[in-house]
Formats: sequence, C-alpha cells, structure tokens
Amino acid sequence: MPRPVDSGQQQFAWAPGGLLGVGVFFTLSGFLITSILISQWARLGGIKLGDFWLHRARRLLPALFVMLAVVTAWVTVADRARLDSLRTAVGAAAAYFSNWYIIARNQSYFARFAPPAPLDHLWSLAVEEQFYLLWPLLLVAGLIAARKLRAATRWLIVPTGILTAASAYAMLTLYHPGLDPTRVYEGTDTRAFGLLIGAMLAMAWPKGAERGTDSATRPASRWMRVLLDAAGLAGLAAIGLMIWRVGQYSPFAYRGGLVLLSVATAAVVAATAYPASIVGRALGWRPLRLLLAGLQIAASILLAALSWQLIEEPIRHGAIGRAWARVRAAAWRPNLGQIKLASLAAGAGTVAVMVVAVAGLSGAVRAKAGARVGSVASQGGLQLPITRTVVKAPNKHGNRSAGPSPAASAAAGGQLRTSCRAVAHLGDSTSDGLVSPSYLPKPAERIAAQYTDVGAQSVITDISGARSVVEVLPGQVNGYDAARNLIRGGFRGCWVIALGTNDTADVAAGSNVGLATRINQMMKAAGGEPVMWVNVRSLLSSGPYAEANMLRWDQALVEVCPKYPNMRVYNWAAEVRTKWYISDGIHFTSLGYKHRAQMIAEALARAFPATGHASGCLVSS
Repeated sequence: MPRPVDSGQQQFAWAPGGLLGVGVFFTLSGFLITSILISQWARLGGIKLGDFWLHRARRLLPALFVMLAVVTAWVTVADRARLDSLRTAVGAAAAYFSNWYIIARNQSYFARFAPPAPLDHLWSLAVEEQFYLLWPLLLVAGLIAARKLRAATRWLIVPTGILTAASAYAMLTLYHPGLDPTRVYEGTDTRAFGLLIGAMLAMAWPKGAERGTDSATRPASRWMRVLLDAAGLAGLAAIGLMIWRVGQYSPFAYRGGLVLLSVATAAVVAATAYPASIVGRALGWRPLRLLLAGLQIAASILLAALSWQLIEEPIRHGAIGRAWARVRAAAWRPNLGQIKLASLAAGAGTVAVMVVAVAGLSGAVRAKAGARVGSVASQGGLQLPITRTVVKAPNKHGNRSAGPSPAASAAAGGQLRTSCRAVAHLGDSTSDGLVSPSYLPKPAERIAAQYTDVGAQSVITDISGARSVVEVLPGQVNGYDAARNLIRGGFRGCWVIALGTNDTADVAAGSNVGLATRINQMMKAAGGEPVMWVNVRSLLSSGPYAEANMLRWDQALVEVCPKYPNMRVYNWAAEVRTKWYISDGIHFTSLGYKHRAQMIAEALARAFPATGHASGCLVSS
C-alpha cells in the first residue's frame, strides 16, 4: 500500500496536527508486521527471516531508488546550491538512516523559514525500516523463549510493554519546551513506542479478523462488540481532536500526547479487525472509501499510487526477472523494429536521469554557490514566535523617568542596587526559558521579577528564537529592528542584549556582515542609553554553533566595548556551569535558566549601580 507523507511542513490551518498521521501509520505498521510474523510462527513453527527481509526490500527499495535518482537529477539541474548537502543525504536515505542523519547534523524538520530539504521526509521510512530489521530478531528470540517456557504468545506483551515504556520515557525526558523537537520527533528510540503499541495489539489480538463469528460457528459476543465499538469510537474522536488541536510545538504531544495517539489508533485497529463491529463496517463502507479516495488529491498521494502500480508491484511480482529473461532470450540482439516509441522514450528518459544523477553525486557537477537564505537558524534551527512581557513594579511616586531615583526604587520595595529604572531585554532562544512557565513555573524566578528585585520598575522582554542582530526572517523581527520598534514606542532606559549565538554562527557560515558591525549597529540603536551585553558559550565542538565561534563573538564584544562609555559586557561564559546545559549544548535546563535569570539581573546591578560606576567593561554577577 502507498505510504503516507508526513505533513509536518505543509499543513492545513485547521489541522495543525496533520503530522500526527505518521504516528497513526507507525502503530498500524507495528500491528500488521507483528501479525504477519506471529501468524507465520503459528503455521510453520518458525519465521523465515530471509524471506521476510527480501519481501520488504522488494517492497520498498525500488521506489526509493527511483525517487532518489529523480530528486538528485532535479537538484543537479535546477537547484545546484543544494548538491553538497544532498550527496550525503542520499547515502543516509539509501541506508535507511535519514532520521539519525538529520539529528546528527542538528537540522530542524520544523524549520519554518527555509525551504524543506528534498529528502527530509524520509525520516519516517528510516524509522520503519530500522524496526523491520531489529524487531523480527527480538520477536523470534521472545517466541523461542516462550516456547521453551511453554508460555503463550500473549506473555510477550510484558517485555514489549517494558520497551514501550522506555521509549515513551525517552521522549518525555529528551523533550524541552521551546526548543526544536526534531530529536524527539524523529529519533528511533523516542518513536518506537508507536510501533510497539501496534505490536502488543497483534500479540493480544491474533487473528482478530476471525473472531467476529468465532470460527464461523458461534455468533459474535455482544459485549465484545460493544466494548470494541466504544473503544474504536473513542479512538477516532481522540485522533480527530489531536489533529485539530495539537501541533508540532505543542508540549502535550511530547509529554504523552503521541502515546495517547498510538493507543487511540490501536483501539481503532482492534475495532476494525473485528468484522462484527459497527466501526469496522462503517470504515469499510464502500461509498465512504470512495469519498475519501476522491479527497486524496495531493500530488504526493498520486505519486505514491503511481509508484505502487508502476514500480513496486511489478518488481514484487518478478518484473526484473522477466525482463532479464527476455534479454537473454534475444541473445543481446533486440529487434529495434519491435520496440515501441513509448518504450524507447521511457528508456532514454531513464538513462538521462541516471546520467545526470550520477554526475551530481560524483562531484562532476559542482554545487552552485548561491545566496544564503536568512540565517543558519532558518536552515536548521527552531524559529519561535516572539515572546513579549511588560512588567511594572509598584511606584508610589508615579515617576517613570529613566534616570536614577533612590527614593523611588526604595518605594518599589526592592533593594536599591541599579540605576536602571526601565529595562528592555532583547534575546534569542537562549532567553526563552527566562520567561517560560514551562521552565520556570514560579513567576518570582523569571527574568522580569529578577530585574524588579534589583530596582527596575518597568521591564520589557522581547525574545524570539533564531533571532540575530542583522538577519531578517519572514514573520520575525531582527534584533536591530526590535530595538528601534521599542524606541519608537517610547522606551527609554537600560538595555540588556542577550544576542550573539546566531550572529556568530551566521558569520561562520559565510555572512558578509562582521561581528563588530553587528555590535556597533545595536549600540547605535540604543542611542547612548546604558547597554549590557550577555556574552555566549557553547558546548559544541564543530559546526556554526561551535564554541570556537562563540569565543570570537565574546572577543568582539570586549574589543568594541572601550568605544562606548555606556556599554558593559556580562561575562556569562565564565560563570555558566556545564551541568546547566541540555543535550544540544546551547540551551539550558530549568535550573540553568533559574540561575541565568538571577545572575543577569545581578550583573545589571553591578554594570550600572545606583551609586558609583562599574570599573571596566567586563562585569560579573
């Protein structure tokens, strides 16, 4: 059957959870594959793994190789700027390793502002194929153990359930709100539960289709039918509700939502496999099937159907062998007069595609150096919506000037430590956790409260993932324009600029706007008001976001600082602890954000104290 296409990047506005269709397919696939294997074990007393894997290869490899050849040829001719990255992606796709390839390269499947990579959609096929390779081995081992222990096949549900729980727990622990979810969305370890839930259903429900009449001798149990119908209807409702309400950035999806989706799918499959059920008969109603087929107008569905009819099915039924036999029978001397024009055109087109594809992959055609789109973050990172907060501390004197006022600050109830009465915090995704209830549930621990604790009376935070000073991403505002917009809105006060992570990555990737130029632009935008920069650090050793590039940014801040009497640099890089980072080496845990909020606020008080002056450009918390 044609495989569904993950709609994670093209969705209907009314169905943000269109990408959940892959989760539904995983559970269905786990059920069908496990049913086939268990049925063969019951009939033959064993499983022919070689035949199983050969059947899978005939089913999937021909269409995959044709698609890779066509895509490679197209990119070689029409989009050579992508050739370098495509060459390695083709190898990962052919080896069914696309999901780990995307994860290892820190690419984002959900990047909103870059065109999707041509092979990114193969991640789900990679997960499926990895399951096809490993699961039969585990299942055979379990079946052998069950036979030796004289236990029923259903007892395998227990170890399978343990594996399912481990996979779901991996997703729960690896997911961090506000950060790109590609790792947990595409990892085989974090998505295995969907396949395994389908497998458990196959173990608990062997030959489900034969139970409707109980070997055709007894009528179906009424209570069983009612129970299955209720479960099936509840499952359909849950799937529909999640597709309507749960999107790729929804924390619920990764905190049990996808598990719920798999359970709901299993309920629908169980009801459908029971012929006496109303759900099974409704879903099998011919007019409904025709209606659904009529709605499948997407090009991807059409291409999948053509692939099935013209490539997969013929090869599964020996088309290659028959063609080879005809060639041998003709003694390598085909009669050109009997070759049809359509066959000749198809052959010539196939040869042309292969020649162009090989030229592109071999390096005979060089990748075109094209203009970069947006920033490095737009090509691989997560672009978050802007998070803005405005907090005003009580002010008994009704005075909102930007200058120092010890009396007013004391009246605000906070210890007098900074001369900054108004603070604007501009940040990228490394600041997102500073204002996020998901990371800091207690409002007193968030950055706005920390600023008021050191004497600020009004706080504005303007935070947007993937933000840099210069690069402009569609639907987003860069750091310079964000500052100008606040000034046009009447802001006067101190600036805390927690940018630079994406800037130095963009420069490392080839931006022609240098580090010092970016810093000077922001200082110009501040118009002489006090500015404290928060420098950066990374735990990565390679790529645009490597620590070596972060050090260049930090050095640029120190070199530019003496030019501006109103500029200070908080040396966060010297104070942050490695254990505060999450696995991506750039962002932080809840504990890390808690310390970051407090330390930035304290550094601001030392950078611009209520009395006296900070000595030097670098300040600590």
